[in-house]
Amino acid sequence: MNEHAPLTAGEAVAPAIPGAQAIIAAPATRRGISPLNRRRLANFRRNRLGFWSFVIFLGLFVLSLFAEFIANDKPIIASYKGEILFPVVIDYPDEKFGGFLARTDYRSAETRREIAENGWAIWPPIPYSYDTILTGLPTPSPSPPTWMLTDEQCRPVAERTGGTGCKDIEWHWLGTDNTTRDVLARIIYGFRISVLFGLILALVSSVIGVVAGAVQGYFGGWVDLAFQRFIEVWSGIPTLYLIIIISAFIAPGFFVLLGILLLFSWVALVGVVRAEFLRARNFEYVRAARALGLSNLRIMAVHLLPNAMVATLTFLPFILNGSITTLTSLDFLGFGLPPGSPSLGELLAQGKDNIQAPWLGLTGFAVVATMLSLLIFAGEAVRDAFDPRKTFS
Repeated sequence: MNEHAPLTAGEAVAPAIPGAQAIIAAPATRRGISPLNRRRLANFRRNRLGFWSFVIFLGLFVLSLFAEFIANDKPIIASYKGEILFPVVIDYPDEKFGGFLARTDYRSAETRREIAENGWAIWPPIPYSYDTILTGLPTPSPSPPTWMLTDEQCRPVAERTGGTGCKDIEWHWLGTDNTTRDVLARIIYGFRISVLFGLILALVSSVIGVVAGAVQGYFGGWVDLAFQRFIEVWSGIPTLYLIIIISAFIAPGFFVLLGILLLFSWVALVGVVRAEFLRARNFEYVRAARALGLSNLRIMAVHLLPNAMVATLTFLPFILNGSITTLTSLDFLGFGLPPGSPSLGELLAQGKDNIQAPWLGLTGFAVVATMLSLLIFAGEAVRDAFDPRKTFS
């Protein structure tokens, strides 16, 4: 029995019949991302503004996930009497450093001196957390950014540590707010909580909206009619008034706000997904799937949902944008996160109440505007990537 070696791509096969043409082996099918998705990815990268906006936004978000290692009033790592400590991760009692407080204050002179005499410590680049109450500021709070101060203003504070000017004191690159907290640290933490809130709200509401729209569009009839009437009534409920009423009984928090907004935000995608399922439910391949005995759930999930996901992914960046804007607006009005939480909306509210401290309002506006602009540009790139006119051209 003769054995033949496997053909490689492009290798010619000798014809078995005289006069026939040689057969060229076709190249092996490339596994992984499909050609359609490769074209979509190429279209996304071709939009330079949207692509780099997505990269910048993703980079900022990843950095904010490690906010405790960037801005904190605890050392990242410390060595004390031969023992390696991780204060950022583990909350050590003050008695470990010879104190008697329930919570160790690593910024106190006594604790710093104790660690320096018995070891060493590595501090984050910004030695303040979002809730660190600062003392010994060169000017009354809200204090301007340190680079805006003169040496005469900084000298009284610098002389306490043997310095002479602003270069010898702790710097606050964006100043402090009206409660002596560092603005830059609050922005880092506020950016993280805003994006996490928006992502969770957008993803969960999208899942609920896709399921609701799929059921409406696929079954149609009385199911579709009843759902439409319910959505019309449900979307007419004023969300802001409901939050105000609930906040009178329950202290607003991250998950409380998330639950309330989730009750109403899921209707955003219902109409789009419903239209896709209504359009495709009578296509020939759907009828063929029914004839083969496939269940309705399998037809919806395997054959119809991928077409509806194109519209869903196109709208997702804009839904995320709206979710972040909603949280910022509620914090600005005072119905958002609890007082003291790192919030961009609360920073904007402080800027409104402290006109004499323009760095508060300008900083909050710049961060919110930059974040939303990056999301808009990235969303436009995603929309272009899934545009059939550009994908199949």
